[in-house]
Amino acid sequence: SCLIKENKSAHYIYCFAYQLQLALVPTAKNHVHVALLFNIVTNLLNIVGASCKRRDQLRDKHAERVFKALENNGLVTGKGLNQEIGLKRLGGTRWASHYGTLINLIVIFLYIIEVLDIITVEGSNSEQRGEACTLIEALQYFDFVFCLHLMRDTLGITNELSQALQRKEQDIVNAMRLVNISNRLKDMRENCWDSLLDEVSFCNEQNIIVLNMDDMWVPQGRSRRRVQGLTNSNYYYIEVFYTVIWQLLELNYHFTEVNTKLLLCMACLNPINHFLTFNTEDLVSFAKFYLNDFSTADLMELKNQLKIYIIDIHSDIEFTEVNDIGEFAKRIKEKNKDKVYQLVYMLLKLALVLSVYTATVERAFSAMTIVTT
Repeated sequence: SCLIKENKSAHYIYCFAYQLQLALVPTAKNHVHVALLFNIVTNLLNIVGASCKRRDQLRDKHAERVFKALENNGLVTGKGLNQEIGLKRLGGTRWASHYGTLINLIVIFLYIIEVLDIITVEGSNSEQRGEACTLIEALQYFDFVFCLHLMRDTLGITNELSQALQRKEQDIVNAMRLVNISNRLKDMRENCWDSLLDEVSFCNEQNIIVLNMDDMWVPQGRSRRRVQGLTNSNYYYIEVFYTVIWQLLELNYHFTEVNTKLLLCMACLNPINHFLTFNTEDLVSFAKFYLNDFSTADLMELKNQLKIYIIDIHSDIEFTEVNDIGEFAKRIKEKNKDKVYQLVYMLLKLALVLSVYTATVERAFSAMTIVTT
């Protein structure tokens, strides 16, 4: 881009939210059990979620169960409870959709089995009926249920950060407070094995055979002679639970100390709430990351320039309603303040390179085009 060519030392962090999305589910899919989980879920969505008739059947069955439970005083009611639930499709660019899909799959698991059972009889062709039979069998394996709950929990750990990174840049500070994923994953690895097994008691409710964790592990479809002395407990803890979490720990590498500091400093340029997060010292620290653009003398001048700049901007009514850093940079250019505050304007241009919000990234690059002309 023009800015990167112009500023050779620019730290280019293209959309942290997009980086996290690219890393999260694909990283987990490196494990064969997780890959199989998402393959099954995708096939399930294709056969159940893609048909309006099947979605209606799911809604009807859910409504029927809720009604019966209410009649028997077996269901808690209240705002936001017992609302209509359906399967969410796995979004290509929004990893939170995976999390929502897994949650809904757990909640309406029994209804899904019942709808699949209907398809085995009423499917439009033998291929669809056969696929429904295969899915019923796959969904009722302990392996599937175990990985379903494991991925629900691991995706849940990163969900708040995922959501924060998809919002506008005024949420950068809050997002960075959530960024230390590794400690939360390590805590899950060290302390949540027993609770995960308790959650998998879900199998009992669905009439799925629960493995005895003290028995020897037998790979599906393989000879018992190939088992290498692992108990079910050893296998599911070490080979699945521990390994999947270890793979996901690499997510923390996307948020290095330098990247986090850059984004927190950049947030100080945010015009939201009339520059509520503005901080002179942090912005000087921001400039220190770009030593090819700011000399020692420039850094000293920048500190004084920032103090004058913020007083000027606060007193100019044209900037009071600006809530977007890209739009703010354009206003600065239009009013020729880029000539008055050259060093501050350089920070604004560099901050635009660090755009982190997914939904408005095109708008940020549009602003960059105007800024560089």
